[in-house]
Amino acid sequence: MNIGLYFGSFNPIHVGHLIIANQMVENSDLDQVWFVVTPHNPFKKKHTLLDNYQRLEMVYLATKDYIKLKPSAIEFNLPQPNYTINTLTYLQEKHPKYQFSLIMGADNLKSFHKWKNYEVILQNHAIYVYPRISQGAVDTQFAGHKKIHEVEAPIIEISSTMIRNAIKAGKSVKPLLPENVWEYLDKMNFYR
Repeated sequence: MNIGLYFGSFNPIHVGHLIIANQMVENSDLDQVWFVVTPHNPFKKKHTLLDNYQRLEMVYLATKDYIKLKPSAIEFNLPQPNYTINTLTYLQEKHPKYQFSLIMGADNLKSFHKWKNYEVILQNHAIYVYPRISQGAVDTQFAGHKKIHEVEAPIIEISSTMIRNAIKAGKSVKPLLPENVWEYLDKMNFYR
C-alpha cells in the first residue's frame, strides 16, 4: 500500500487541505493520504496554535467520511524537535509492508534541499507535488527526478491563518471549513 503523508499543523484543517488530499489520492498511485498533525514546536510562540489533540480532532472530523483519508498523530510521541526523516524511518519500521511518500506544495519543494537528510528521503521515498499560485513549475534542481511526481490539482489559496484572522474579526468562514469542523470550532469558541 502506498501512503501519501500530508504534514501540517492543520490549525484549522480546511476544504483546501481536503481538495488537495483528494486530488492526490484520486490522480496518482497513492492508496491513502494520512494527515500527519505536527506537534507544537516548543521553540516557537504558541499564539493561536491549538492543542495537538484539538487539531487532531478537527482532522478526524474532516476525514471521517472519506475512506482514503486518515488522521495521524504519529509525531506526537516522537522525540522533539522531530525531522521528517525520523518520522519516515519510524513509520517504515512500524509498517514494513507499506510504502510512504511525501505530499508537498511546489513552494516547499523549493527549500527541500535544506531538509535534514533530504538525499536519503529522495532515495527511499517518492514526493508528490501540487501547484502553488506563487510558484512556477517544479524547481529545476528536482525537475525530471524519477521520485518527484507533479500531480495536477487546483490552486487553492485558502490558508489557516486567513481563517483564524477572519474568525477573530467576527467574519463568517463557514464555507471554507468542513461542516463538522465549523461546528466544533464554533462550539469550542476557538480563534475568537
